[in-house]
Amino acid sequence: MKVKTMLLKMESDQPIKEDASKLRGFFARKFDSYLLLHNHLGNNKFLYQYPRIQYKTIDQVKVILGLAEGVDVLQSIYNQYDKITLDGNSYQIFTKEIILKEEDFGISTNNLKYKFLTPWFALNEENYQRYKNYNYSERADQLKSILIRNIMAIAKTFQYFVESKIMVNTNLKETSIKFKGKDVIGFLGTFQVNFNLPDYIGLGKSVSRGFGTIKKINN
Repeated sequence: MKVKTMLLKMESDQPIKEDASKLRGFFARKFDSYLLLHNHLGNNKFLYQYPRIQYKTIDQVKVILGLAEGVDVLQSIYNQYDKITLDGNSYQIFTKEIILKEEDFGISTNNLKYKFLTPWFALNEENYQRYKNYNYSERADQLKSILIRNIMAIAKTFQYFVESKIMVNTNLKETSIKFKGKDVIGFLGTFQVNFNLPDYIGLGKSVSRGFGTIKKINN
């Protein structure tokens, strides 16, 4: 199947030092009528689905990815701001680059190689405890299983039926993630899988804040 994507790159008159979560907060407040920008239903309730809009920092550039109906939202607000304010710091946006695509999504006859551009936030509290007690081989198998579940969750979101077994190989290293003031384990590196995924899509936890961003690379 095909998935519509829109990548919006923003450059300012000065480096934007705040992280992607602050960018998400700005757009959530400024355009709070668009549910897909923040997934907040009100009264501390949330729309629990794979985020159609994801905020990222890639090579020090602020990027927003829209998927499927998220593309329509980004196009709707495109001309409604020329300045962003993050943590009290204002940044004039002098260029906005848009890349619109229809990308393949689903089982592939070939193994495709992807690289994590931002750390993959793979472990929750429960599976972190198991990870700590596993040996190297068991940890690798656990991460492969989690990665497959991440892909299956996205497939479910896009109502794509996975008709073949997903096969994954990984080459990952631990890294430190700062999340809500705490240091947690993340992973960087590459993986191969027989599944087409759009560039810059996020895998794992907190993808709306930029974690787990991937890009296809040549084998």
